[in-house]
Amino acid sequence: MVVDMNAASVAGDARVELGLGEGSPTAASWRDGKRYAWLLGLLVPAVPFIAWGLVSATGLGLFWWFGPLFVFGMMPVLDNVIGTDRANPPDSVIAWLEADRYYRWCTYLYLPLQYASLGWAAWEWSHGQLGVVDKLGLALTVGIVSGIAINTAHELGHKKEQLERWLSKIALAQTGYGHFYIEHNRGHHVRVATPADPASSRLGESFWEFLPRTVVGSLRSGWRLEADRLRRLGKRPWTLRNDVLNAWAMTGLLFAALLAGFGVGILPYLLVQAVFGFCLLEVVNYLEHYGLVRQRQANGRYERVRAVHSWNSNNISSNVLLYHLQRHSDHHANPTRRFQALRHFDEAPQLPSGYATMIVLAYLTPLWRRVMDPRVLAHYDGDVTRANIHPRARARLLARYAPATVDAA
Repeated sequence: MVVDMNAASVAGDARVELGLGEGSPTAASWRDGKRYAWLLGLLVPAVPFIAWGLVSATGLGLFWWFGPLFVFGMMPVLDNVIGTDRANPPDSVIAWLEADRYYRWCTYLYLPLQYASLGWAAWEWSHGQLGVVDKLGLALTVGIVSGIAINTAHELGHKKEQLERWLSKIALAQTGYGHFYIEHNRGHHVRVATPADPASSRLGESFWEFLPRTVVGSLRSGWRLEADRLRRLGKRPWTLRNDVLNAWAMTGLLFAALLAGFGVGILPYLLVQAVFGFCLLEVVNYLEHYGLVRQRQANGRYERVRAVHSWNSNNISSNVLLYHLQRHSDHHANPTRRFQALRHFDEAPQLPSGYATMIVLAYLTPLWRRVMDPRVLAHYDGDVTRANIHPRARARLLARYAPATVDAA
């Protein structure tokens, strides 16, 4: 099912009068069909409270697990029922669209809800009448909030305003993934879709192989990038001016405050939600560039990043909850562009469904390979040698997919 989000078909949305300079505005207008839908993203940090409400209404402890049920069960259904949206804002309105502060508040408001849900969960872990299974379910539900908070941090951390960069670090504190602030902006965006990037998955690499490689590699890269920056300034890396250390310090202070307020008994659940949260980020990293690679030019450098180097999805429900993260090609072409202005590109390879569905497939390696490996091969016109191949899988993939020229050789 495809939903037409054409500007003319949506009523009640913000209108823009476009000027042609300093004269009178023209009569031209444009409506953002998803303007108020972006507020639905605030449902995510409210998920623990929704879980509590469902438990209270039904008496079923199963609903403490509502977060994973929502993301891995309900969201894939919504992705495929609600459909897709390929419409782009006109180039003439992008500057206005990015200047509209309403959209910034859609992301800013995530943070107070995020930490309200964490504080409330800590109270439940320490003072509530929950068994271990229920506490674990609540921890995973809170992990959904902290994991998607990394995406909120991603949106904020790319911006030039100092306030938004600090808000990004605050959003990352709950998962202890503050190094993402450095590695993603200065590492991943430079090395994306190359074998050197720990956050770009390779054809034939399962998510379970990718996970330790990207977690360790991204941490090392983030530290190295920040230490190098400080050395160029004549400073040692062991200082709170180190943006990795001060981001981790936020996590330390947050966890210390929670342990002081609610007792050390909540520590296992704090750790579970943090690990589950950053693993949710990494499974998204896994599917965003799977098998895609930038080709080397005659001078030995990689070609510039283009739309063909990121998998995209226009599924509306996941895009609304993830602030257009699925329009990933435009994000890599224009990293500081705000989520509401990101565009669809016809040349970008498209995922068969939204991120929620693809995350489930990524966990199930045989199913993922059956769905995605042929798409990677088709993207490279049947020439598997042009893909970013996992070294351990190279012999197997070449034997299975090698083009006729390789066979003849």
